Amino acid sequence: MHYFVTGATGFIGRRLVAKLLARKGSVVYFLVREASARKAAELIEHWGVDRTRAVPIPGDLTQPGLGVAKAMRERLQRRIKHFFHLAAVYDLAADAASQERANIDGTRNAVAFAGEIGAACFHHVSSIAAAGLYEGVFREDMFEEAEYLDHPYFKTKHDAERIVREECQAPWRVYRPGIVVGDSCTGEMDKIDGPYYFFKLIQRMRQILPPWLPTVGLEGGRINIVPVDFVVDALDHIAHLRGKDGKCFHLVDPTPYRVGDVLNVFARSAHAPAMAMRVNAALLGFVPKSVKKGLLSLTPVRRIRNAVMKDLGLPEDILTFVNYPTRFDCREAQAALKGSGIAVPRLEDYAWRLWDYWERHLDPALSIDRSCAARCRARSCSSPAAPRASGSRSRTRSPPPGQRP
Repeated sequence: MHYFVTGATGFIGRRLVAKLLARKGSVVYFLVREASARKAAELIEHWGVDRTRAVPIPGDLTQPGLGVAKAMRERLQRRIKHFFHLAAVYDLAADAASQERANIDGTRNAVAFAGEIGAACFHHVSSIAAAGLYEGVFREDMFEEAEYLDHPYFKTKHDAERIVREECQAPWRVYRPGIVVGDSCTGEMDKIDGPYYFFKLIQRMRQILPPWLPTVGLEGGRINIVPVDFVVDALDHIAHLRGKDGKCFHLVDPTPYRVGDVLNVFARSAHAPAMAMRVNAALLGFVPKSVKKGLLSLTPVRRIRNAVMKDLGLPEDILTFVNYPTRFDCREAQAALKGSGIAVPRLEDYAWRLWDYWERHLDPALSIDRSCAARCRARSCSSPAAPRASGSRSRTRSPPPGQRP
């Protein structure tokens, strides 16, 4: 069976390709930028196959026809059984223009390309973000009902899904994963997102407070977390089932946790103090915008706020997601997965692996140069030499207590 995959070099994509290659006789064509040829070679080696089974296709998601050469387009005619479109911007902090190019223009180009080569089925990996900030339960058969799509990430995900529904010539299937975290078996992750934004805060609490001391934390909406291995297994299984065309599947946790519970699960994994008392973040919504704006207009307040946000690595609109109002029904996905043994593991069972991997590989503090030379350079740059009067003698000043000269 022949497959075509966009986003094969991404966190989810490279695992999906490995899953597809495990099927007997499978051949995977995957889109790759010419500048990423070395990365493609490393991936092929990682997958343990040769270029007859994992075939890199030079191209560009943002170009018409995906930038694929005419000879290759002719070679792919009527050969692709499943076309998986995963390439997209998954970063909430990305600018609107880059998200529009990748999520909207890229999806339109992928849909057109799949139609041109006669792909038998188009699989679009969307996101629960396509629902916007819908208040209530969002079912798998709902789309137009999405609300509050002001954020570029929500809007581009919704618009990309609309393109698939309205413009795709081949039968299509849509998958909306929840907030994807690392592998539940290894903890492996490639970026800081979702619950990872709070890891630095939990680490700070562990450093300054004993683990037995109860603390005050945040409470909010329910945050739907799923490990990447579940998403890949579910995607691979549902894609190969018959009679599922034209449907959408929520690859989510059917019993999601509240934000406060998520923070406590990771606090226990980090041996940090539990948050016994929780303040509902929704209460901050009652503070008039004029009052918030007035406070932030004060230079000291703004500087403190910006310093704290930067130090903890928190995005500007973090409270929007703490108060997330949407819950996702996943009956279609559960019915499709019935009997497969594929299910979302409980967060308590693998949270420690996510924390351990983050602290060993993703903690921003790991990239700080703590050598003596780096400290000296930092001090010399931050403390410009004061002008010295002509004829004056230089004096050696004693260092402050606790510091070396």
